This record gives sequence, structure tokens and C-alpha cells, in this order.
Amino acid sequence: MSNVQIIKKDIKNITLKVKPSCEVILTVPLNTDNRHILYILEKRKDWIDKKVDFFKSYNKIENKEYVSGESFYYKGKAYRLKIIQSDNEKVKLLRGYIQIFIKDKTDKAKKEKMLNVWYMKKSKEYFNQILNQYLPIVKKDIKSIKIRKMKTRWGSCNPKKGYINLNFDLIKKPKECVEYVIFHELVHLVHPNHSNKFYNFLYTYMPDWKKRKDKLEYK
Repeated sequence: MSNVQIIKKDIKNITLKVKPSCEVILTVPLNTDNRHILYILEKRKDWIDKKVDFFKSYNKIENKEYVSGESFYYKGKAYRLKIIQSDNEKVKLLRGYIQIFIKDKTDKAKKEKMLNVWYMKKSKEYFNQILNQYLPIVKKDIKSIKIRKMKTRWGSCNPKKGYINLNFDLIKKPKECVEYVIFHELVHLVHPNHSNKFYNFLYTYMPDWKKRKDKLEYK
């Protein structure tokens, strides 16, 4: 296992993180011996490998050339990109392709912007449908919903203010994964922390949430 940083600090609990750069950071108490550190890394090897693979695939998605034939995900399915020269500029999902109609086929920045605008429009419609499906369960009001790029989280919630943030890239994931993230954040309006009450609520209304979470992280 490469690119692992070991940090010894005056703390009680051990934490293990994988950054978007694929750097693995293990933070341990000052008196932790090297044998125990190796044991932790070996025990969590599969989890670390999956996280690293996820961030590598995420970075590949971010480095697209926006040319015909490239694959882009939408609602869990891969679609080929088709660039079509046209004075009527637009993006359409048609016959298994995401089609970008554009005047200058070589303008990468504009193609990326057009596709992101299309993704954002679809995200707002799709996420709102799912939110409305699960809101009656939590019976709480949402004051603000924001969709934005988030490199390390799929969603977040501010229970006191009633704010929910959702990752822009969720539109690329299967429906059951999007439902899990949205419901997870909604449950925080009822139970702010990851307490037993939080997970009991989650299990009650979404018994398969763990499978959805695994699929979200590693598909």
C-alpha cells in the first residue's frame, strides 16, 4: 500500500481517511506501536482500495475531452457523447446518446459548460421529485436546498437552519443511491447526529440503506 501518511497526535481515537488526491491518512494516539498501525492498515485494506478506486474514477470523469465517443453517466447508466455541429445549440438525451449541438465543435470549455448546465437542470427536477417522496416521512420543513460540486461528500445537512446540500454528481448515480443520500440528509432534520435513534429511523424506512450506500461508493 503506497502513499500512506501516519500521524501521531495527542488523541484518544484512531481515524482513517482517504483524500480525493488518493492519499491515505491514518491518525493515531501518540503511544500506538507500529505493529498495531500495520494491523489497522491491513484490516482496512479492502475499504482503502475501494475508496482509492472511487477517487481515481472520479478524477477520470473530471478530465474529459468532450469529444464524440466518450462515456458520461446519467442516472446510473453510461451514455456515449455525440457532438453535432449546429447553429441551434442545445443538449439532448436521444437514442442512447447524450447529444451536444454546438456551433464550434472544438470549443471544449463551452461543451463542458453546456453539459453541466444540462446536468444541473436535470438534477433540480430529479432531486426535487425524490425529496417530495420522502419529506412526508420526516415531517420537517426545508428552508434551502443547494446543488453543488462536492469532492468528499454526497450530501450535508444543517438541521438548525433546515439547509440541505446535495452533490451535483449524484445525477450520475443510480436512483436507489440518490434516494439513500437524500433520505439520509432528511433524517438529520429529525436526528442531527449519527446516533442509534438516527440509524433506527433510517432502518425503519429504508431497511436496505447499507446496500444502497455501498453501491453509491463503489459503482
